[in-house]
Amino acid sequence: MLSEQIQQLVNRELKKYPADQKQSAVMSALRFVQDEKGWISTDDMADVADFLGMAKMAVYEVATFYHMYNLKPMGKTTLTICTNLSCTLCGAEDTVAYLKTKLGIGLGEVTADGKYGLREGECMGTCKDAPILAINNKKLCGRLTNEKIDQILAELDKS
Repeated sequence: MLSEQIQQLVNRELKKYPADQKQSAVMSALRFVQDEKGWISTDDMADVADFLGMAKMAVYEVATFYHMYNLKPMGKTTLTICTNLSCTLCGAEDTVAYLKTKLGIGLGEVTADGKYGLREGECMGTCKDAPILAINNKKLCGRLTNEKIDQILAELDKS
């Protein structure tokens, strides 16, 4: 069952759409679940489907199509590296290699202390600043260098 807070947030989102288009709030509902729990389980997807009056498979299709949803626990801070063409041409492979070494984990893994998860993602729409790193799908950092990555991680370690 969705928490009372998530239900309130989804109900607020629903006011943006025609009453017969409740499914339009599915992406927001999934984001609210992830913000609260850190990831989205299949049970959470089923709860979203029930709340929005959608087929469970339809919610599952949305959650698995978009890279911004964590379908397993990914640590307190999820770092997502764009590995599409523009970012790859601008050094994303080196960025991924540096982060793997720095954090001691591979893509799709979480550090032993549960602090960081590392993922690759699809285009984030800011190719001019490639390579791009998203932090918890909320903050984008671009034009990454090893020094900038060290600075980002130091700031995250303080929070």
